[in-house]
Order: sequence, then structure tokens, then C-alpha cells
Amino acid sequence: MGMSTGSVIRVTESSQRGEARRLAVDAAERLGFGAERAGRIGIVVTELAGNLLKHVPNGGSLFFGSVLRGDRAAIDVVAVDAGPGLADERLAFEDGYSTAGSSGIGLGAVARMSDSFDVYSAPGKGTVIAARIWRDASAGTGSGNEDVAAGGVCGMLEGESVSGDDFAVIDVDGHTRLVVADGLGHGPGAQEAAAEAIDVFQDCPRDPIAEVLDSMHRRLRPTRGAAVAIADIDPIGRVLTYAGLGNIAGNIVTADGTKNLVSHNGTLGHTVRRIQEFAYELPPDALVVMHSDGITGRWNLATYAGLSRRAPIVAAAVLYRDFRRGRDDATALVAKVT
Repeated sequence: MGMSTGSVIRVTESSQRGEARRLAVDAAERLGFGAERAGRIGIVVTELAGNLLKHVPNGGSLFFGSVLRGDRAAIDVVAVDAGPGLADERLAFEDGYSTAGSSGIGLGAVARMSDSFDVYSAPGKGTVIAARIWRDASAGTGSGNEDVAAGGVCGMLEGESVSGDDFAVIDVDGHTRLVVADGLGHGPGAQEAAAEAIDVFQDCPRDPIAEVLDSMHRRLRPTRGAAVAIADIDPIGRVLTYAGLGNIAGNIVTADGTKNLVSHNGTLGHTVRRIQEFAYELPPDALVVMHSDGITGRWNLATYAGLSRRAPIVAAAVLYRDFRRGRDDATALVAKVT
């Protein structure tokens, strides 16, 4: 699955550091991580949580969740804050560097413990730090699709213990498929509907995406229902096939602007008049951006210098941080052909 829902923890005081570490290591162990790789995750989470406590007046958030690409598994850890930003991203990588003068192992060591690592910081806007650690040290290429990078963040409405949103990424036959599901309302009933949609998505990876949505519609009848969108990326043909029902936003973002992808009105499990696939050309350097309606559509990634060159999960975290409505669960998922 994408990030296990409810995989965000606010870090504003030191006891939350241990809680974050436990949650992340538990997630790793459920994915079959051995002691050494799970230990790395524990250190990375502890350091990133400590970083938030030291450098950001109001703390920040840590997201973590599972990544399954082909037969490979990883954990993503993302630290997000709206603090002062790093004065110099390069300095932050020097071991022991800490503007608070403390003895942290430094982001440089966190970067070395991670299989992939990215940081994006803007003065006055805050910092996003993303680390991915694979279950197997020699992850190789597995059967995952190396041509498409993808990542997302998902968080629940404040006061809830679970998220009614979810997302997932799968690789099949050289294509990469993305799904975002938003169960109606929030809380456990919404989570159940979204989880059912994700299960269907993973059960029929080769079906045309309109048929996948139709299968979801049937399976979601006993639930509250959900808004869902699916994107299928063909990285060789540079074609995006897209179909959606309800208010999941889909966009192709290029240097020339943002193209909105077409979804139909409706709620899977309840009211579906029409399910339709649309095909779009995917220009070089394009980002595919999908998000639930917990994030407003008033964003413009062009105002973030250099963001489109970062890991997709970093762009997803920036969208979540800066455009979350705060009245609902929120999910952002970003992909690009590498």
C-alpha cells in the first residue's frame, strides 16, 4: 500500500520522538525488515524528529509509510516544517552541523543511512526532508519500474486517529499506476471505504483503469463510498491514462503551466453515471500531481524554485504543508518519468 493511513505524527515535544521511532520501526518490521535496516530507520526518525524539536519553534510533522515497487519494499520518512528554513542546504549535510549548537549526528549521517535522501528549504517557508530506506541493502531493480519516481503523503484530520484518505503505487508490465482514494467524510468509516478501494486497485493491476473503477464501485456498495482517481503512466510512450470519480484532483505540471485532468462527478459505491478514461501526452520533465480535496487547488508549483527537480515525495509534502484546508483528511501524490 501507499503510506499506511494515519502515518503522520506531530513533533512538538520530546516524548513524541520516541513514539515516532516506535511507529516507524513497527512499520518496517511488518514489511519484513531485518534488524540492521530497521535500526537505520529508527536512527533516521530519531534524528529528524530531534531536528524538528531543535530548529523549528512550533515543531513540525513526520510522515512515514510503506513503499512497494515490484518485489521491493521500503519505508519513506518525511520531516515537514514551516520554520525559518535552512540558511544553506549544503551546510546542513556536514556531520554535527546544528544551528542550535547541539550534538546531533547531523543530516549528513542521516543521508548516508538512507538509500535516497532529498531536502528542500526556502527561507521563511520551511523545510522538507525526505529519506527512503529499502528493506534489502542490495535492493537491485527487482520488478519495480525504475523509469517512474513516485511518492506521497497522507494525513488525517486533526483529532482523528486514522485517515479516510489513502493512496498506492504499483508497477506492472513497464507501466506505473497511481491511485488516490478519499472515503466519504472522515474517521474509521471513511478509512474502511478508502482501504477497500486500494485493495481492489492492487487485486486487478492489469485491468483497464475504467474497469478497475467499476470493480471498486461494486465492492464499495456496503461502505460509505469514496472519490477515487487512477493514473496509468507509460514512461516509454510518454502517455498518461486517467480516470476518476468525485473530487480527486489530477494535474500534469510542466514549465508551461498546469493541465487539469478530467474526472466525472459521482461516488464509487453509490452514484456512478459514467466512468471514462482519458489519454494525455506526458511531456519531458512533467510532474503528475494527484490530491484529495483536503488540499485546495489554488497551488502553483512554479512559485517554488527548483521544486520540480526534487524527489516527487518532496513536492507532495510541500503541497500538503502549504495548501491543506485543515477541515478534512488530506493526501498528495506526485510522480515523474525519470
